[in-house]
Amino acid sequence: MSTTIKEAGTTTMDPLPSTYSTSTVAKAITQTVQFIISSTTSTPKPPSSSHSIASTASLTTMPTTAAATTAATTAELASAATTAATTTATAAIGTEKLSVSDLSTALQHFGIVDYIVFIAMLVVCAVIGFYFGFIEKKQKKEKGQVPTDEKDGDGAGAAGNEERRGSEALDYLVGGRKMKVFPVALSLVASFVSGISLLGTSTEIYVYGTQYAFILITLAISGLISWYIFLPVFCNLQLTSSYEYFERRFSRRMRLFGASLFVLKAIIWLPIAVYVPALTFNQVSGIGVHTITPIVIIICTFYTTVGGIKGVVWTDVVQSAIMYGSLIVIMVKGTMDLGGIDVVWQRNSDGGRLNTPEWTLDPTVRLSVFSVFVGGTFFKLQNTSINQATIQRFMSLPSLKEIKHTLFIFSIGLTLLYMGCVYVGLVCYATYYDCDPMSTGLAGRRDQLVPLLVMRVLGVVPGLPGLFVSAVFSAALSSLSTLLNSLAAVIMEDFVKPRMKNKPMTERTVALTMRLVVVVFGISSIFMVYVVEHLGMVLQLSATLQSSLYGPMLGIFTVGMLMPWVGEKSMFFSSIISFSIMAWIAVNAQIANVTGTFRHTKLPVSVEHCDYEFDVNRYLNSTAEYEPHSGTSIYHMSFLLYTMTGAALNIILSNLATFVFGRQDVNSVDIELLAPFLQRRFRKNKEYDAVPMKQRPFVEVEQSH
Repeated sequence: MSTTIKEAGTTTMDPLPSTYSTSTVAKAITQTVQFIISSTTSTPKPPSSSHSIASTASLTTMPTTAAATTAATTAELASAATTAATTTATAAIGTEKLSVSDLSTALQHFGIVDYIVFIAMLVVCAVIGFYFGFIEKKQKKEKGQVPTDEKDGDGAGAAGNEERRGSEALDYLVGGRKMKVFPVALSLVASFVSGISLLGTSTEIYVYGTQYAFILITLAISGLISWYIFLPVFCNLQLTSSYEYFERRFSRRMRLFGASLFVLKAIIWLPIAVYVPALTFNQVSGIGVHTITPIVIIICTFYTTVGGIKGVVWTDVVQSAIMYGSLIVIMVKGTMDLGGIDVVWQRNSDGGRLNTPEWTLDPTVRLSVFSVFVGGTFFKLQNTSINQATIQRFMSLPSLKEIKHTLFIFSIGLTLLYMGCVYVGLVCYATYYDCDPMSTGLAGRRDQLVPLLVMRVLGVVPGLPGLFVSAVFSAALSSLSTLLNSLAAVIMEDFVKPRMKNKPMTERTVALTMRLVVVVFGISSIFMVYVVEHLGMVLQLSATLQSSLYGPMLGIFTVGMLMPWVGEKSMFFSSIISFSIMAWIAVNAQIANVTGTFRHTKLPVSVEHCDYEFDVNRYLNSTAEYEPHSGTSIYHMSFLLYTMTGAALNIILSNLATFVFGRQDVNSVDIELLAPFLQRRFRKNKEYDAVPMKQRPFVEVEQSH
């Protein structure tokens, strides 16, 4: 059964293969190289007379076939393609208008300079991984700096816990706990802003307005909560896998439960992260999604496998610089083309895009004040406080002081990057305010809006489309490499090592196991891309998936650190129930989204001044009034409320379960597992209880009566 994605260029995908052999990957690489060569060396075919474009100097004719358009990437035709995208209806009088498919293929002028920029980014990432995987390790061996297991134990951490990991795992997963603040902060920014966020946030602003931008305020709130409650506990315990906390606070089965949910989330999320930039690459170059996907994943898997956390962090630094640079270029050039910030602001104001969250408590309202500020705080909290990838980055730093500095820089950097994405969304709407490309079919999917804008704004400057594609892939690669490295940590620490207590693993076995995990999960994500491409809007899908899994997880950590009277049985029971409920809600929500039985109201768009031919019925269908098939259900709630709902369910149910399973003696809980303010309270109470009654202050004795 073949699948067809209606993207720019109308790219038709091959049938889903039952196996994905080495020859398939080699064929994909060969096709890409051949495409680059043909698109940069072939001479353009004679123009067709069926579709012509009026320019100010002469009448330039564009080819009608996809093959001719693909080959025509000289500077003259690239300029003509850009002219075609911006020519007004008045200038086109007397000529036949382009169709959507012809204009779409005309915008695909990804030249040799763009390919060089994109390939250079991939090469730099691979070189960084190679350096930390081979050169640096060789230098350490020559200088005798490779630590032994005994040395690892000496650097265990503030709590005085003995480091239970071998030197290979310590270096590969947390960089020997000697990483620097600024690189780790940039790494966190790069890994948080995936390709999904980079494109999805701008698309969100275009479709629904600036309501989502107010979630940036919750970054500060969630950062403060992390600062005072969660991060000090993790730093004191010096954990590589955050789920080891579950075993110390509750039980072994709780640890396996948390780790299993993380692995499940990773399996589903990895292909989502790589699918979005593949769409972008297809939009600007015409190369198929399933051609570029295996190439990029293999390169990412390579530098993550050999470089470990150091390779991941330093490639993230390079990738974050590319992301910032790309956003700045798009914002400046896009604003200049429109005539200034005033024009951008006015068009968005007239189009209703400068809106605020709705003042309502209705949970089905997509972005209300409650869902944005309360639900958004929980949503960001699970990212900054309990996420395995985040904790692993923080644990690569020497002390809590460096962790807090990193959190501060990370919050500022993330806010600035998201603000850039929001502004790009405003520029996108100001550009297409009178000719919506989604309604006409020029953008086959919402996720192709920003790439379409890039080719219109930056397409005339060689190398800038390549810079943008590099930025999107940088965001995806950083998220992929981060998650793959975290998977290695979780599989090793939570599943493999506990089963090998009686027979300690050698350094070589540890190294091979961690790298095998990265390779297996990296390659498996190639196959999952076929599934993801049918699952609706990726930003909402990603947020829904992550929240439904991490909501109950946030509840476990919250109960563990703030409610010492809740025991293991109560916690395990409530976790199973809350996860099941959230999974049911998430699955039904996605089914409703895909089948169209429930849709959120989108802001109005216009096709009044489109200067190319398109299917009017498509526009009428996209603007038709929505008639719900059934009444409002719980799975119609805002996607920002998923984390809060899951956490609240787990907290409430675990406390109710104590009436069945009994309350745990708070004195039996290790105070190092509690939040800092509770630690101080318990220590003070223990010191007070240790003082004989006669020696206690008079006021306190009087109060006791």
